[in-house]
Amino acid sequence: MTITVNNRDYRIPARPVVAICVDGSEPAYIEEAVAAGVMPWTERIVGGAGADLRVNCVIPSFTNPNNLSIVTGASPAVHGICGNYFYDRVSEREVMMTAPELLRAPTLFEAFQKNGLRIGIVTAKDKLRGLLGAGLAFGDTGSVCFSAEHADQATLEENGIDRVTERLNRPLPSVYSADLSEFVFAAGVMLMETLALDVLYLSTTDYIQHKHPPGSDGANAFYAMMDNYWAQLEAFGALVALTADHGMNAKHNDAGDPDVIYLQDIIDEWDLGGQNGDGTARVVLTITDPYVVHHGALGSFCTIYLSDGADADDIAGRLRDLDGILTVYGNAEGCKEFELPPERMGDLIVISEKHKVLGSSVEHHDLSGLDVPLRSHGGVTEQRVPLILNRPTPDLDPGRRLRNFDAFDLGLNFAR
Repeated sequence: MTITVNNRDYRIPARPVVAICVDGSEPAYIEEAVAAGVMPWTERIVGGAGADLRVNCVIPSFTNPNNLSIVTGASPAVHGICGNYFYDRVSEREVMMTAPELLRAPTLFEAFQKNGLRIGIVTAKDKLRGLLGAGLAFGDTGSVCFSAEHADQATLEENGIDRVTERLNRPLPSVYSADLSEFVFAAGVMLMETLALDVLYLSTTDYIQHKHPPGSDGANAFYAMMDNYWAQLEAFGALVALTADHGMNAKHNDAGDPDVIYLQDIIDEWDLGGQNGDGTARVVLTITDPYVVHHGALGSFCTIYLSDGADADDIAGRLRDLDGILTVYGNAEGCKEFELPPERMGDLIVISEKHKVLGSSVEHHDLSGLDVPLRSHGGVTEQRVPLILNRPTPDLDPGRRLRNFDAFDLGLNFAR
């Protein structure tokens, strides 16, 4: 039996399916940890027991658009979530993209539940919970959706479960810690044990990846922890499919300071036909979310809204000439290239080079929380991510273009 979601067909799972989004997992993290011998389960899987693939994530390479692409099997042009944050021209305000009503397409979870499957969703941060659980019924349905961040507030009516910290015998973790991700995995194992879920989706936080490079002691310890839980999840007879929402790169200079291009300040200083400093351009950093301590709202992608009469071509040309700018697109061109909804992007889309980040104005950013040299994401240089399944995919076309939102397709339609 198959279901169709967003014009893609999926087999109804005959065994439990666990899909995992490891936030910020540059492929080198797993490669280095496997080489160090601290991920025995993953080493077995990538060594031939399963499928070890490299795929592209959605651009902008941020959390919200990629998680929603994974769970809808579609690009942001379809589901509408094109960043963590966007500027609404109609209401003239900047909006956090967390509300379910902003989602324009159904998730696979909604379709699975309508076909009688029990769904479990655990996300590290609460910003994703409403979007991932959109269209689901909870209460006594056997399906659950909650965040580790607010696990102590989960109720049967709203989340399908209560007393989460009591059930896990774990305290509520800090949102800025590796413990938040471990809580997600411990909760996933608990749910499989107690609810016999058909589909489980787990989404972590990239706190570690923002602070520790691949192969470091901090990174390897974190990946060793995850490997242990992945083995436990497989033991339920589950097909395990894991990918990432984006990669991660160093974004600092030799002195260890963030290597930032402050676009709002730069544009405001230009002589733009008498409109200098008069609202000619509004730089919107779509990495922005409630959790900016570890990245200071600095990423490698932004969009710029121009006032009426502003010369978009002239401004784009000036931006391209700046040191550290990789590329600048107009709205139509950029949205076509990256499959984004044009009405939720600005007039220009700007992407920086691998080790540069984009800011608005100096005064806009609080960098006091950066206690290690900045690592961040958002651009095309953080686009390559792993897609690993614990079953082989012998019938998969080796020439097929793959993306992280093919995870459920490969897991349900190709894994053997």
